[in-house]
Amino acid sequence: MKVLIPGISGVIGRIVARDLLEHGHEVIGIDRRPWEAAPKSVEMHDTDIRKRAAEEVFRRVRPDAVVHLATVTHLVAATEERYRINLGGTRAVFEHARTYGVKQCLFVGRHTYYGAGPDTPLYHSEEDPPMAVTTFPELADLVAADLYATTALWRAPQLTTCVLRMTYTLGPTGHGTLSTFLRGRRVPGVLGFDPLFQYMHEEDAASAIVLALEEGLRGVFNVAGPSPVPLSLLVEAAGRRFVPLPEALLLRLFGRFGLPRLPPGALSHIKYPVVIDDKLFRQATGFAPRVDETQCITEFLEAFPPRA
Repeated sequence: MKVLIPGISGVIGRIVARDLLEHGHEVIGIDRRPWEAAPKSVEMHDTDIRKRAAEEVFRRVRPDAVVHLATVTHLVAATEERYRINLGGTRAVFEHARTYGVKQCLFVGRHTYYGAGPDTPLYHSEEDPPMAVTTFPELADLVAADLYATTALWRAPQLTTCVLRMTYTLGPTGHGTLSTFLRGRRVPGVLGFDPLFQYMHEEDAASAIVLALEEGLRGVFNVAGPSPVPLSLLVEAAGRRFVPLPEALLLRLFGRFGLPRLPPGALSHIKYPVVIDDKLFRQATGFAPRVDETQCITEFLEAFPPRA
């Protein structure tokens, strides 16, 4: 299979590319970020997915499948730029896929789509609405990209569309939102709250993506790893100090005194859990994570020991 990966230079993109090559597939990558150590068999294109040059790659290569990983979070880009990349980029991917005869298109989203709040269910199914728009406005662009990808299920019936809503990743590269949150010596919490956090190893996340592609999944699927753990336990296992603070005070201290810099909307996600039910994905693919919750944290801790 000829697979095009927008966003290939990210950590998950590189692992997905490696796994696809090992499975005998041909890999083409699009990314503005360089991947200097890319395997020689990977055809790389240094361009923005929204630009004409990216469309030319679709026209010339005519991929069988696309794995769309070219989205960013609030931690790495400003609001206006995120909307252009996440929503504009997702629209471009699906339009080019329809125009140039792509058979499969896989969009990799995030479980934070469902949002965190006092009245949300403990385990979210794929049918639950995107409450993140109200509880964490800074995630609105990712929610919009997810919804746009989902509409391809009926807008482009000739295209086998799969939307994966994946939990946080954690591992030795320090990639992702959760790893960034845990990076400092002190990790904040809201006094009186200790939500469950759900995550999976980077290698397992990549394996799930490749599995979904090879199985030709169509529809929306939650993808999770081991059992969720309380935030305080996660922080302690990562060798950090858990610092629960009153909510009003914590809002003023984000980004100061060794605490991570987070937007106000992030408070809901360290007060209430966002846990997903992934049984549909496991039933459809037979997926089972190979790395448990303890090993995920151990590998992160070994790679990023707490600073003195």
